[in-house]
Amino acid sequence: MAEDLKITTSENKEEQYRSLIPQIEALLFGETDLIANLANVAAALKEQFKWFWVGFYLVKNDQLVLGPFQGPVACTRIAKEKGVCGTSWAKAETLIVPDVEAFPGHIACSSLSRSEIVLPLIYEGAVIGVLDVDSEELSAFNETDAKYLQEVINLIKFNA
Repeated sequence: MAEDLKITTSENKEEQYRSLIPQIEALLFGETDLIANLANVAAALKEQFKWFWVGFYLVKNDQLVLGPFQGPVACTRIAKEKGVCGTSWAKAETLIVPDVEAFPGHIACSSLSRSEIVLPLIYEGAVIGVLDVDSEELSAFNETDAKYLQEVINLIKFNA
């Protein structure tokens, strides 16, 4: 297991992901506890990219319930089809929101959040949670983030 991250200072987002993903893989190697792994993934992403908020919500009793995260306090429960996270869950698809104020039904856990990307965590054909990332900047996320964050999710073993 890696004990420290090597933070890449490149302005190129793709280079940052390419440096970070093998480090995340090393963090997860041999660890079977899902919560520990989600916590380390959130921390690694927050450290590398300095995003406002990075975390996971897990499906429990037909709601998304706050899981491991890095950042300020957050909404604890989100209903299906509500906000960006609930919509990503319901549609089982990645959502990139350049301006959260323009997203119908956006849930403002923090007024400082300006843009967001949410990716569903899919295991055996069902959405079991979401990875939620927020930025204080407008239009902070794009298809590069979607591609590489999906690669990060693919490293996580949900059946462990």
